[in-house]
Amino acid sequence: MDAYDENAKTGPGPDGSTPDGSPSDRSARDGSGRDGSAQGSSVPDTLVSEPPTSQPPVSDGPVSEGPAPEGPAPESPAPRGPARPQTEPGADPPVPEGSAPTGIAALPLRSQIAAALALAVVAVTACVHLGMVFLHVAPSNTATKQHGRAIDEWIYPEFEQNWKLFAPNPLQQNIAVQVRALVRAKDGTSRETGWYDLSALDGRAIDGNLLPSHTQQNELRRAWDFYVSTHDSQNRPAGLRGDLSERYLRRIAVLRLDREHAGGEGAVVERLQVRSRTTNVPAPEWSVEKVSDKPIVRELPWWSVPEGDRKDGLTEASAR
Repeated sequence: MDAYDENAKTGPGPDGSTPDGSPSDRSARDGSGRDGSAQGSSVPDTLVSEPPTSQPPVSDGPVSEGPAPEGPAPESPAPRGPARPQTEPGADPPVPEGSAPTGIAALPLRSQIAAALALAVVAVTACVHLGMVFLHVAPSNTATKQHGRAIDEWIYPEFEQNWKLFAPNPLQQNIAVQVRALVRAKDGTSRETGWYDLSALDGRAIDGNLLPSHTQQNELRRAWDFYVSTHDSQNRPAGLRGDLSERYLRRIAVLRLDREHAGGEGAVVERLQVRSRTTNVPAPEWSVEKVSDKPIVRELPWWSVPEGDRKDGLTEASAR
């Protein structure tokens, strides 16, 4: 027990002193607030001293005392950051960083118009091409009957659609397309050239080439297939496609003769003749199939070369 408990049990003495001889706190004061030396003051014996109350813990943070003051709340400080640029009245607001226009929108007005026109032309061309292909592969109808020639001229020969990729019986023959020409030299004399094996020339260009061109692989072969499918065994055209296939094959032959400089420098092709040499692919050693190894030659009649077919061929080459 502490001293407070002892005082609470014994209390102050008759003279106002504590058991240890010191005057008590209550006897040291009178009702007037003067010291306890004044006579005539007494302290009841039944009054005990109260132990000191425990103090509340002091917190580190601020302690609010009393009700909150009346009036408007203080304004919070503005967040720190770069100051916004001031714009003049009527001026366009500044474009924030990261939202600048990209793509076509970033181009000048004239460039945007040119790009829009180019995209429109591409879109229209693609729609026309898809429509032509659809009419070409669709069953016979009123549109194909009325505009069949326009559709064929658009499709053949570059965009022809066929099912040969899925043919159950692939080609088993080697077909070589050859051409010779009747040329007129600079001195006015005419002479006939030898046979140029155009298929062999394409084959040499493809051998060892990792990325051969589509022209070297398919142009001549498809032109000959197109001609054969539109002519009978007497080389008579069957319909309008026959005339188209003949003109296409003739023009390819003129361009190939130009490439080989047929007839010498300055020579002009007046007439040409095309032929095919077909040989069967030999059967494998383990097969009992017997095939003929005798080549089959098909010669076409001589064709006169019009000026329109020569303007990008030998005539232009000799002019250079």
